[in-house]
Order: sequence, then structure tokens, then C-alpha cells
Amino acid sequence: MSSTPFSRPGAVDLSALQAPVGGASPGGHGSYVLEVDEANFQSLLEQSMSAPVLLVVFSATRMPESLALADELEALVNSYEGRYLLGRIDIDAQPGIAQAMQLQAIPLVAMVLQGRLQPLFQEIPPAEEIKALLDQLTQQLASQGMAGRHQPLSAVATAEDGAEAEVDPRYAPAEDALIAGDIDAAITEYEKLISANPADVEAVIGLGRAQLLKRTADVDLTMAREAAAAAPDDVDAQIMVADLDLLGGHVEDAFKRLVDVVRRTAGDDRDKARLHLIELFTVIGDDPRVLKARQNLASALY
Repeated sequence: MSSTPFSRPGAVDLSALQAPVGGASPGGHGSYVLEVDEANFQSLLEQSMSAPVLLVVFSATRMPESLALADELEALVNSYEGRYLLGRIDIDAQPGIAQAMQLQAIPLVAMVLQGRLQPLFQEIPPAEEIKALLDQLTQQLASQGMAGRHQPLSAVATAEDGAEAEVDPRYAPAEDALIAGDIDAAITEYEKLISANPADVEAVIGLGRAQLLKRTADVDLTMAREAAAAAPDDVDAQIMVADLDLLGGHVEDAFKRLVDVVRRTAGDDRDKARLHLIELFTVIGDDPRVLKARQNLASALY
């Protein structure tokens, strides 16, 4: 099983690191899975314009193990808390969709991004291989500025009923720089805002997120994880994987990694890990996961 690298420059949606306006927070337990039929298929594809949509095509009667694959993907996708939306297509119930997709075999797992379908695999790999693929896809997409997050399906209708949030024009230059892929310019713009008003919380959060993108640019996820595994007390290696975890949406994993480093180190190494963890708290902002990690950090320190 292999994935295809992405080479699309452009828009950065840092909403991936915050709760969507009017929706559930990333720490919630909403579902990101939809049983697809002809009535909702098009609207599902339209949601791929903001963040990737995964499709799993299965048949419980022709290949029961393909249903098990769909169930496994459902659990995995929900664990990414909005990084992906999963559409489950039962071809026994939806032959019209299968015909429209010109399906040759089942199962099929594909990704739809900005309306374009890309097959990922057609076998039934172990769950750990699927997770590794999704981790890699998440990293590749984020490194190209595609880090959007779906709202839980149960929250979509509520969000659509509310007024659309307006973007504060003060942050437009920084956001425009991110959209253009100029992270350094975005950092400069956020620093200007903070210099003018050190209490500007949104600018502080924006700066932290832009710096996170800069630190992780062009970093190979697999190599970084291997380096961290080989040297558990190498603080820099652990910090890099924590950054990548945060960028990939694995917030609790990032926090836990650095709390563990603080717990088993001392002196300058401990301070470095502690200060970086506090910086990551700033990136996430007001979130229950931050409160829990702060409590764990205090326990590790004292």
C-alpha cells in the first residue's frame, strides 16, 4: 500500500488547530462518518473543497470483510477529529453510485480533495498500515498548507443556521501571507500586531501556528519518528515529533510526548521541553486538552 505525495502550493487553513465557528470543539465526540446515498453524495463531495473526504466502497453480501474494513475506517477517521470525513458506500444499497464511479472491484478506499477522486488502496491492509497511511497523508497535506478540518456532521446544520463569522481586517495581511505560502511574512505580520498590542491573544496564537508551520516545513514524518524512537532522551528529536503530531491533529499525543520528556529529564533539557510544551499550549488556545496537559505537566514537575 502506498500513498501519492501532494505538491499543491497555496492556501493554509489554520482552523485545523482551533474549534470551528459554531461547531463542536476538536476535543468533542461528534461523528465524521456518513452513510452515502444518491441524495447526499454530491454534498459530500462538495465538502472536499475545504478538507479531504475519504470514501470506502464495500459490500456486506459479496465480501463481508469489506464491511469490516469500512467499520475499521470509521473508527480511525473519527479519531482524527475532523481531519477527514468518511463516506461509506454500500454498493448493494447504492448501485447507482457504484455505476457512476465506474467501480471495477471492491473494496475501494479513495480520497476526494477539492472535487478530485484519488484511489488509495483496494486491498484490506492491517489497521496499523491504514493509520500509518492516514498519518502520512495528514503530514503531506499540512505541509502544503491544506490543514482544514471538517465539523462533526451533527454540528453542520447548527453552524449553517448561524451568521458567518467575519474575519478581523487586522489579521488579513498575515492570513494573506499564509495563503501565498509566505510563512516568514506571516510571522512578521503577527509580530507587528503583538508589538502594537502585546495583549492581542489572536495574534499570539497566529504567530505560534505560523512558527509551527515553519519548524515542520519539509520535515519527513517517518524519519523524524525513527529518530525520536532511537533517541528517547534527545529533546530536539522529541520536540520535532510533538510538533508534527500537533500539526497532524494528534494534540494529546503531542502533549503527552513532551510531558513524558519533562518527567524523565532534568536541568536544561527539562526546561527546554517544558517551555516548548507551553508554547504548544498557546498554539491550541483555550481547549480542555490544554487544561488536562497543564495538570499533567505540573504533576511531572512536582
